[in-house]
Amino acid sequence: MARFGLSPHSSLHRVCVGLVRSYLQFALSTTHWTFYITPEAFPLLIGRNGTNGIMAFWHEILPATPVLCLWAKAVSPGLRVKVLISRNRDGRMIADIIAPWGIGTIAGSSDTRGKNKGGAAAFRQMRKALLAGEQVVITPDGPRGPRRVAQPGMAALAGAVRKPVVPVGAYYSGLQLNSWDKMVIPLPFGKGRFVCGSPIDIGKNTPDGTALLAETLTKQMQAAAESPDTTSGAYHVFKWGMPAHSPAPSKVWACVATLIAPSLPFLLRSRQRQGKEIPERVREKMGFASRKRPKGKLVWFHAASVGEVLSILPLIAGWLEKDAGSTALVTTGSVTGARIVAQYQVNHDVNMRMIHQFVPLDVPRWGKRFLEYWSPHAAVFTESELWPNLIGQCRANQIPVALVNGRMSASSFKAWQKAPGIAKRLMASFSWIAPRSEADAGHFKALGCNSLEPTGDIKAYAQPLPVDEQSLKTLQRHIGQRPVFLAASTHVGEDETIIQAAALARKKVPDLLTLIVPRHPERGAEISELASGAPRRSLDKLPEYSEPVWVCDTLGELGLFYTLANCTFIGNSLPSAQNGGGGHNPFEPIRLGCVASTGPCTHNFSEIFDKLESVVPVLTTKNDIAEWVVSQVAEPDRSAAQVKHAQDIIQQHSNHLDSLAKKIMMFGAP
Repeated sequence: MARFGLSPHSSLHRVCVGLVRSYLQFALSTTHWTFYITPEAFPLLIGRNGTNGIMAFWHEILPATPVLCLWAKAVSPGLRVKVLISRNRDGRMIADIIAPWGIGTIAGSSDTRGKNKGGAAAFRQMRKALLAGEQVVITPDGPRGPRRVAQPGMAALAGAVRKPVVPVGAYYSGLQLNSWDKMVIPLPFGKGRFVCGSPIDIGKNTPDGTALLAETLTKQMQAAAESPDTTSGAYHVFKWGMPAHSPAPSKVWACVATLIAPSLPFLLRSRQRQGKEIPERVREKMGFASRKRPKGKLVWFHAASVGEVLSILPLIAGWLEKDAGSTALVTTGSVTGARIVAQYQVNHDVNMRMIHQFVPLDVPRWGKRFLEYWSPHAAVFTESELWPNLIGQCRANQIPVALVNGRMSASSFKAWQKAPGIAKRLMASFSWIAPRSEADAGHFKALGCNSLEPTGDIKAYAQPLPVDEQSLKTLQRHIGQRPVFLAASTHVGEDETIIQAAALARKKVPDLLTLIVPRHPERGAEISELASGAPRRSLDKLPEYSEPVWVCDTLGELGLFYTLANCTFIGNSLPSAQNGGGGHNPFEPIRLGCVASTGPCTHNFSEIFDKLESVVPVLTTKNDIAEWVVSQVAEPDRSAAQVKHAQDIIQQHSNHLDSLAKKIMMFGAP
């Protein structure tokens, strides 16, 4: 580009970059590649167990180097690779060509003849990258030669960081240019080979280290041209086809999202009128930030709504405690989730290090705006939040992505099986997934995930829900000795059954007070009407002795109500639930000493309920619920024994929040 005098910001530059990238993509992706890698080089190439090194190529095979980088990233999705390029316009063109493939660049070359070519700055950047666990790719005879003559800078770098050099050679169908390096431009529909030799240790104090590197690189080129002998067992052999690049796992979904984007602001405006969006913050869902990005390391955590937010906040707090000076960007999709985050910030010492924003809708342009502004070092999604465009853009921007408490229901698994290609590309975008259960792990593995962490439901290890002691004392004085039955986190379709069951129970326990806590507080008025105008907590109304039902339609007080109650029924579990049920976390009441029951629809927490089946009964009808409530009120000692047994079961399962926090700290390293 320099010889044509094209500015890197010109339209012609962008056109040239697009054309060259498209050609390379076509040629490299239609070539059948074989990798011959020595056992010693393999862990260094993919960054296994925290190892890394310097990959060295001769400049003539530079056009093919993205293939090896992309193969390594496909094997180890969280891998970060940076290529040293020159600081001139040709180097800038190379950087622009490979950027969408998730390969980073460091600009600079050796300072010669008194000219500052950015060599010292590039050296510092490469040293920092290598010490942070990233791979660095160098062409030691670049950018201007002489051909196959190594410059001394690599020996100095290898010595400074004490990292080995992996010598790489390649041979592929191509057209050799009449340039100083005899560069080989790949041709489509051919065959290609990479040979990665055993690592060599060179350093500034190694005699003839630079000469040793040049000799070894040339040998790898010869080995690649001759096709290595695989019968000796000296190499691991891999065959691979470079996929046609798309930052989104699904081009169709990206196209659909782009096409419907103009109508989405009208949808958001409608949601505003319904109270489902905060007017002054609705632009956040289009990727516009409403807060200033702090300096330093920032990790993005996304949780859809209340349940996911409650489960991930203890993990975020544990990570913040370990990763001093870092900031957590927490996104939610719902207003209730945002309120939970705000309340958590007030009650915990993380306010200055936790920022909340609403997640942008999965429109490519909006996601790009969001990521460019916040520039997270890593992204952590929860449960079943699999947004193809956002996740694909993270991968394209070299932002490692993890999924914690990964959930893949049987119905979702069947749906993804109908689009195996999209599912495989989506799974490949995750650096690692920590599944919620063995069943979830099996689903993720079947869809193509190769990097699974040990299973465990983080909701099982969360801290007890907060309880405001002053409010507790006030309510205990007001309620007095009345037995309290709590229906927790109910959904549409369940409240009628609860109200009828409570009426049946009062025939034997006349002073029974029933608390109904809807999962979504905005349903308070509706439930109050079902319960003959029952008082509502959100209106500061307390139940009088003659009032059998109290609607507790507030946010963040569930811990208070669990502490007040003698027994609880966990909602979103009855067949009558409008959304089909799925259950809620039974550990929350048990931690606070409240005996619990559930309906039969608990597929979202099946593994937890299986562990607690001896102490958390399944109730299906209003008669079942009424009989159970009466028995718990009549036999408080038995209830206490059941709670103690349940708490012992919880204690038996080790806490893996700490290991997840450490994992996030490592893979989110800047």
